Amino acid sequence: METDSFEAMTEAVSPFHRKHRFRELGGEEMTYRISLMAEELGEISRCVTQGPGESKLAEVVADLLVLVLGTGIAQDIDLSEAFWSKMARLEKREARLIEGPKRVSEFQGKSDG
Repeated sequence: METDSFEAMTEAVSPFHRKHRFRELGGEEMTYRISLMAEELGEISRCVTQGPGESKLAEVVADLLVLVLGTGIAQDIDLSEAFWSKMARLEKREARLIEGPKRVSEFQGKSDG
């Protein structure tokens, strides 16, 4: 199995969840997981706006990825399938400039800014 695949990464996170008994002890509860992901996004924001550099940014982005993979485990989501399904839909969308940087979204009811 390729080490960079979703399957390999999920297989690396699964034993961590079992070791720490996240399912039994509340670590897979979704409100809690959302707060952890929000915390990591805050750390990413601090890295981008205040430093301390690319190595720290890579670490906190990896933290968020581990949390996302763990959320897939907690909710029995096949993230590989969900990712490729979403990418197929994104590839069909047009990009627009809306009040700033280019966005690729469904743009329901929105006009170009």
